[in-house]
Order: sequence, then structure tokens, then C-alpha cells
Amino acid sequence: MLLVATEVEPERAYEALVAGAGGYLSREASAAELCAAIADVAAGRTVLAPAAQTAIAAEIVSRGRGERALLTPRQVRILQLLAEGRSAAEIATRLQISHGTAKADLGRVYQRLGVSDRAAAVAIAMRRGLIR
Repeated sequence: MLLVATEVEPERAYEALVAGAGGYLSREASAAELCAAIADVAAGRTVLAPAAQTAIAAEIVSRGRGERALLTPRQVRILQLLAEGRSAAEIATRLQISHGTAKADLGRVYQRLGVSDRAAAVAIAMRRGLIR
């Protein structure tokens, strides 16, 4: 499996590889790069965009040091949009991601914060100083 991401995020890139992805590219990859990556992944090689290499290395280092942040920068942005009263559809539009991705990200935010709804997520995030 080859993932093409709008934004290369350290945790997502790391988790994609752990889950068995053969590659992780940025959406800025050219058609030629994408075709070559598909062929490489099909041949069993791992393909990573330079930004993904840096992101994964940073994630490995931070996990090794026990410094892993509670939320990714995008998850914090989602919380900020929640605090503004935005719906999942509005969040998706604002972040240029699919509605399904926005909903999945919301679920991960709730899980990380140990809550089950928007109001609790915003309250916890404000209490912990993750958002204002």
C-alpha cells in the first residue's frame, strides 16, 4: 500500500509504516515520482518522500525519548476549529481533507484525550493548555 498525504505528519507517517504501508508520499509528488513509487512498492521496496523520512526519524527519536506529544499539530488545529463551533464537514473543508478523514481525526482526538464528545474534548484541551 502506498499512502499519498496532503500534509506529512510524523505520527501518521510512522503509524502508516508500522501498519504495513510500503510507502508514504506527499501530494506534491510528480506523476513520474508516483508511478516509480507504485512500481517500487509493488516490488517490495519502501518509498518515502524526503519530508516523510525526516518526519519518521523525528517520531522515532521523540518516542525513544518519551517526548511524544499528546496531539499532532493537525489534531490541535482540529480542536481549535471545534472550539469555534465548526462541524466535521467545515473542518474538512478548512483543512482540505475528506469528511471521512476529518471524522477519523476527531475520533483519534477524543481517544487521546479520553473523552467521547466535542464539548468534553474542548474543555479538556483548554484545561491542559492545548488550545485557547
